[in-house]
Amino acid sequence: MSNVMVMDHPLIQHKIGIMRNKNTSTKEFRALVAEVAMLIYYEASRNLALADKEIETPLVKTTVKEIAGKKLCVVPILRAGLHMADGILNLTPNAKVGHIGLYRNEETLEPVEYFCKLPVDVTEREVFLVDPMLATGGSAIAAIDLLKARGISKIRFLCLIAAPEGIDALKNAHPDIDIYVGAQDERLNENGYILPGLGDAGDRIYGTK
Repeated sequence: MSNVMVMDHPLIQHKIGIMRNKNTSTKEFRALVAEVAMLIYYEASRNLALADKEIETPLVKTTVKEIAGKKLCVVPILRAGLHMADGILNLTPNAKVGHIGLYRNEETLEPVEYFCKLPVDVTEREVFLVDPMLATGGSAIAAIDLLKARGISKIRFLCLIAAPEGIDALKNAHPDIDIYVGAQDERLNENGYILPGLGDAGDRIYGTK
């Protein structure tokens, strides 16, 4: 079954608390999305495979460790996932980036795909799929369906806030995917929004509401 890791790090909880506040500015909210994503990614990348590499220090030859293989790919779900990707790229600036465009039909709550662009060698990479909110789970499930249909098997999903309903739906749809969550909230409301949540992440990042 899939592994769900809910973060308990004090820095993550502190920063998410600030993000929840409706009076937090767009500028600060945007920065916090990147910072919390970076902290979650630090945990999500903990078990990446390493390989030995021979180098020379200023003093001697030695063997060091580097991430093995074709390395990494960050795939944000547009649009809100973009600033999570920014935070991750602060830690691994050489990672390649793909993009998946999905929006939620407000009547059916089902995801609708409108864009997908991935690196040509993405099947050889560790893929970190990122989206701030895991509400019903529909967008994450659809994005992973799309990735798997393109032959991608090494996928990890990262989000800032998740509802239990979304976690359960994602686990049931993709039991092989590891899920990394900044905070697990109480439930969804009748409109499919997470409570207590932090509002619409995309609107708060871009100041569109």
